[in-house]
Amino acid sequence: MHDGDTLQRFLFEDSHVRGLFVHLNASYTAVSDRYNYPAIVQQQLGEALAASTLLGATIKFGGSLIMQLQSSGPIQLLVAQCNNERHIRGLARWQDEELSADMANPFGQGRLVITLDSSASDERYQGIVGIEGGRLNQAIETYFTQSEQLQTRLWLAADGQQAVGMLLQHMPGSEPDPDLWDRIEALGATLTPNEMLTLPTQTILHRLFHEEDLRLFDAEPVSFRCSCSRDKIATVLRTLGSTEAQEILNEQGKISVDCDFCNQHYHFDSIDVEQIFATSAPPPGSDSSH
Repeated sequence: MHDGDTLQRFLFEDSHVRGLFVHLNASYTAVSDRYNYPAIVQQQLGEALAASTLLGATIKFGGSLIMQLQSSGPIQLLVAQCNNERHIRGLARWQDEELSADMANPFGQGRLVITLDSSASDERYQGIVGIEGGRLNQAIETYFTQSEQLQTRLWLAADGQQAVGMLLQHMPGSEPDPDLWDRIEALGATLTPNEMLTLPTQTILHRLFHEEDLRLFDAEPVSFRCSCSRDKIATVLRTLGSTEAQEILNEQGKISVDCDFCNQHYHFDSIDVEQIFATSAPPPGSDSSH
């Protein structure tokens, strides 16, 4: 894939229509390779990562966008997160006995929760929409229609090695060309998953919209990065309190905490725990152990 791990913005001149295209390669495999995901779970996780990157890029804020899909179906949980620096992470949970590679709806009944978590304050915005038809892109389109009142179309594809997505959005305002959105939406609908996975962004946009006046901006890098750290785990332990931490130590001999997102393992012995509660300074020792 020529585009690597990139997000590219584009817009249609003299209109209120904007677009985004994302390609995830190493960042996607960094997430999906941490667990032995079945192929269909890996695919859906890739689409969720692409979608969260696109959604995060539509918002100007400091913080992170967290997309969480919960369902009663074979894929019970999908979580994808992207922050304002284009750092992504994600995970999935599933039921082995109910999975098949060709299933039409891996989710069943469920809901999609989109949370905006600001780093500048304690404020959180949350939107919730139902999952219908087993398609993540349809749920997100419904979310934008219901919660944001924005006409939005979204295309997603993933194959285990790369995940891609394209978002088209009509911002508020009247158009000089009243047929523009319908025309662009119809052209976007001709895009196939194979084209998304095999062609560079510039080629795709030229094929789709070569008769439109389109401006493509420079690519922005996207990367995998988990926000967990030994210091953050120590802060969580402080909130537990000294008594409960000591009880865990007495039972297990150490306190072990695993990060579900990156599969890192953190261990705290009695000396570490004593220092956590003796001072606000971070405990000594290596950042993580495998």
